Amino acid sequence: MSESVKLSYNGKEYEYPIVKGTTNDIGVDISSLRADTGLVTLDVGYKNTGSTISKITYLDGEKGELLYRGYPIEQLAEKANFTEVMYLLLNGELPNKGQFAQFDNKLKEHNFISEEMKKLIDAFPRSAHPMGMLSTLTSAMTAFNPMAVNVKDEKALDNAICLAIAKFSHLCAWTYRKKFGYPLNHGNNDLDYVSNFYYMTFRMANKPFEINQTVIDVLDKLLILHADHEQNCSASTVFLHFGDLYMGVRIKRL
Repeated sequence: MSESVKLSYNGKEYEYPIVKGTTNDIGVDISSLRADTGLVTLDVGYKNTGSTISKITYLDGEKGELLYRGYPIEQLAEKANFTEVMYLLLNGELPNKGQFAQFDNKLKEHNFISEEMKKLIDAFPRSAHPMGMLSTLTSAMTAFNPMAVNVKDEKALDNAICLAIAKFSHLCAWTYRKKFGYPLNHGNNDLDYVSNFYYMTFRMANKPFEINQTVIDVLDKLLILHADHEQNCSASTVFLHFGDLYMGVRIKRL
């Protein structure tokens, strides 16, 4: 197989390297096309374009294949939980017991939302679209967590990511409860991530609340299936417009 693709234009010939994907998909790197030729490409809907090299998620919708870091989604849904899958996506491998405990503790460390955020929730009409409320709340997190905006090193980035993951479950739960006029719940660190999200979303103060493990198992698998969006149009939009962590999350949700 040729290691390059040749392009003839305006009496000149240009050569661009072949790029081979993890699953043997073949692409061509045209990063220097404009500098070489003055040409740009038109690819409506990004149907034939990858915006960057990624080793996180592989998806083939036609074949029904979904891999996170090389692990088939069926295997992860059966043997891993959502917190383990979050660790996998961030770090490249599933955690051992010690790594899991450390990661889980980091999430629980940030398992709270400032009381001042409630003022924003109160300002929304119940008729507001949930996605509009969630987008606004996500943007506001920048003001309440400035340390997560201009990260300087890998450790600070890791902390900012854990902070965002922990607090986003609050924002989703609170958006749901605002929509239905329910009082807001804070998190419960005695619960795992998915059970805590379920608790914040559905707990009613006027009656006993029990965790329905069947619902938790289903919710856990749903979250695993939607844990990463692979490198499609919306993920590429985040990559192109990323200014800070919360801006990236907000853009992804739009």
